[in-house]
Amino acid sequence: MGAVDFIESAATAAVRGQLFLVATPIGNLEDITLRGIRTLKEVDLIACEDTRRTQKLLDHYSVQTSAVSYHEHNEMTRAPELVLQMEQGTRIALVSDAGMPVISDPGFRLVRLAIRHGIPVIPVPGASALVAALAVAGLPLEPFRFLGFLPSKQRQRIAKLRELDSSSDTLIFYEAPHRIDEMLHDALKTLGDRPVVIGREVTKVHEEFLRGTVSEILTKLKKKPAKGELTVLIGPSDESEKPRARAPVRSTQREIERLMASQGISEREALKSLARSTHTSKSELYRQLQAEKGKRK
Repeated sequence: MGAVDFIESAATAAVRGQLFLVATPIGNLEDITLRGIRTLKEVDLIACEDTRRTQKLLDHYSVQTSAVSYHEHNEMTRAPELVLQMEQGTRIALVSDAGMPVISDPGFRLVRLAIRHGIPVIPVPGASALVAALAVAGLPLEPFRFLGFLPSKQRQRIAKLRELDSSSDTLIFYEAPHRIDEMLHDALKTLGDRPVVIGREVTKVHEEFLRGTVSEILTKLKKKPAKGELTVLIGPSDESEKPRARAPVRSTQREIERLMASQGISEREALKSLARSTHTSKSELYRQLQAEKGKRK
């Protein structure tokens, strides 16, 4: 690269803008960092999921910066527009309605495009529902796995949960109140009666944490349906933590057939389910199953 080329490249880099990912409160307006407020005041433009909702936050902290909408329905066209502005020197802050942008919220397309165009992407961290709920849950912290929202359709949701059946991680999901019962029933069917914590309206006035097994939480929700934003944490099976008495199985084959018929699952999945409920190894149940099949021949 020649001297002239180097000078031109340096000048181009100098006028490039920046993209700041600013975490906003997930409920309580005080849960924003001093750096977050300063960043929102200093940037040239704020891209937000809902301009009306963000404006309440901006007004609360006397932020005068202009805002423009950036959400899942316009990000295909808005992302290139914002990148073009940043290439011309504009400093932009991206915020979501609550929490850290991009995490189960719009923004991934803009971040990828900004990186591709050599624009610095700077995190300004803060409140996060999943981290807050995990910290107070009392479930194993390491390892944990965040999976966002499960599919809304039952068949796809069950398929995703079955992929997690052998996981020993604490699993974290976001879920809508009108789907929480279905989600927990599917979790009980595929993962077993594991320990669960549901964080409801985290950091808000009606913040609440429900603790128990999947079946216990389902019973609680029948008496008092969940409302508001939910963070669901499903802990690993506690079978490895303490020995349990095995539930007797009179006929492994009949029980397997019953599970297959009632839940519409394969023999393999039924074997897993029976192993969990009886606290018996799958290999031992498989041997019993084969022995019973041999006697019937």
